[in-house]
Amino acid sequence: MFERLREILRHGIRNRSFVVGGLITLMFFLVALLSYFWTPYPIGDINITDKLLHPSAKYLLGTDHFGRDILSMLIVGARNSVIVAFVAIGIGIGIGVPLGLMAASTRGWIDELIMRFNDFTFAFPSLISAIMITAIMGPGAVNSIIAIGIFNIPVFARIIRGAALSIWQREFILAARSAGKGRLRISIEHVLPNTISMLIVQATIQFALGILAEAGLSYLGLGTQPPAPSWGKMLNEAQTFIHFAPQLAIYPGVAIVLTVLGLNLFGDGLRDVLDPKLRRDR
Repeated sequence: MFERLREILRHGIRNRSFVVGGLITLMFFLVALLSYFWTPYPIGDINITDKLLHPSAKYLLGTDHFGRDILSMLIVGARNSVIVAFVAIGIGIGIGVPLGLMAASTRGWIDELIMRFNDFTFAFPSLISAIMITAIMGPGAVNSIIAIGIFNIPVFARIIRGAALSIWQREFILAARSAGKGRLRISIEHVLPNTISMLIVQATIQFALGILAEAGLSYLGLGTQPPAPSWGKMLNEAQTFIHFAPQLAIYPGVAIVLTVLGLNLFGDGLRDVLDPKLRRDR
């Protein structure tokens, strides 16, 4: 395992997307982790006398219309984005991967049923689906997680099924079947380990989309609810003051753009590093 990790890092440092995206992603997670131990000011502190202040030594990024420290809200907002996106990805992997493996190993009507369910889900854009689900179930971080996680299920199911179908044609699978192993055991012991690289790359991409979806839902008032800060909620609140306090929208907007860009670059670089064919091509 450690040999494999060293090999990935050795090839990764030669890939600009992997390095730049990895550094941005690492910074994002470190900021989210930092929020558990320290913020410049408590996020619940409201000081109307200090409202809409520009950046200064006291408030590094200024304050909002309630006098809250923007930097503190951005730090805690990163944590909320990580939690929502991470748990939603976990739901997608936890349900989608077994469905994809089942579809590839059984084929027939089970495969057809799973794939038609995927097609039905993909007929609705992810954000629209999430809006419908949270509108029915009510706003809140938990319902946002469920909504984003439900959309991730067919994504991972389709990815794993496609990869598993090609693996089932390999010689070592034929040898395992000749040894008397059942389809379930082959899927777990041989097929799943050979899809891990693809799964990691897809999870990175879906993580970025999960952050975007969480920000979109919070912007519409369906995601993380006050007083918990959210980058999307900060953008929503900044609309009223956009003409004379544009920094209220710029800071969370830049945070979202940088985070999603970093995750996408990291996922693209990780795909190149984990795929020997792409390494040879480059």
